[in-house]
Amino acid sequence: EKFVITMELPGVSADDVDISVEDSTLLVRGERKFYSEQDEDSFLRIERRFGEFTRSLTLPSTADAEGIQASFDQGVLTIEVPKKEEAKPKRISIKAKA
Repeated sequence: EKFVITMELPGVSADDVDISVEDSTLLVRGERKFYSEQDEDSFLRIERRFGEFTRSLTLPSTADAEGIQASFDQGVLTIEVPKKEEAKPKRISIKAKA
C-alpha cells in the first residue's frame, strides 16, 4: 500500500525540517541547533553533531509523490509515500466450471 521512511532526529523540532520532492528524489533537509542556553566553551566533549544535514532518497517508479504525508513525534520523523494505484497488487478471481 505504501512505503514508510522513519528518521530519528533527536534535538530537532519539526520547524527545523524541510521535505521536498524533485523528479523522483525525496530530499530531507534540516538543522540541529546548538544548545542556546549554554555556550560551546563550557563543554569538555559533545557526543551529538550540530549543524545542517541533508538526506536524499530515490523513490521507486511505483511511488505516488503527490500523496506523500509526513508526521513528527518525539524526535522521530515518519514519511509515508503511497504506491500508485496501478502498482498495487490486484486480486484475480477464478471461475470454476460446473
